[in-house]
Amino acid sequence: MPKIRVLIADDHALVREGIAAFLRLCDDIEVVGEASDGIEAIERALKIRPDVILMDISMPKLGGLEATVELRKADPGIKIVVLTQYEDREYISRFLKAGVSGYMLKKAVGSDLVNAIRAVNRGEFYLFSSIASEVVDGYLGKNTKTGEEDLYGKLTDREKQVLKLLAEGHSHKEIASLLNISAKTVIAHQTNISEKLDIHSRTALVKFAISNGIIKL
Repeated sequence: MPKIRVLIADDHALVREGIAAFLRLCDDIEVVGEASDGIEAIERALKIRPDVILMDISMPKLGGLEATVELRKADPGIKIVVLTQYEDREYISRFLKAGVSGYMLKKAVGSDLVNAIRAVNRGEFYLFSSIASEVVDGYLGKNTKTGEEDLYGKLTDREKQVLKLLAEGHSHKEIASLLNISAKTVIAHQTNISEKLDIHSRTALVKFAISNGIIKL
């Protein structure tokens, strides 16, 4: 039986190495690649075509959510398991809407991660036990959206990418290079973001991004 081919995307080298070392102990799992940011995750996933991607949330350049959205556009059948320290309901909700196959916490034991990889590879959905209640509450309507969350939902996928990079302090030229678009297009996206959110300063955009969990201090 062929091994489950896994790509690990995390900006901390020690985390990647630790996960890879543990997974190599499993006879049915093979680590075929690593990525240190969202852009690398996209490039390597589309080149290597792993069976399962382990995706961190907070990464430089493009974060895990932005990378997930792009990968799902390129390959709707791609299997992504979020592996993060964040168990905030807003994160869980956004990744589930983006179409991930699982959501794991880094505080989980190794056997949980292996079970998640195997389950997702079989086509199943996997949620870490401690956050399952968050999902249930969401479906029962217990997580009423705030006005800011509703506004964020009005942004296009590209505008969300630009918002994150702007909030992280990148210049228009840097964002253009990272997203492979022109600086003029970046400015146009920023204008649209400002109009949709009714926010007209970089400082206010940063505050919005922090309060909505788009970036972390």
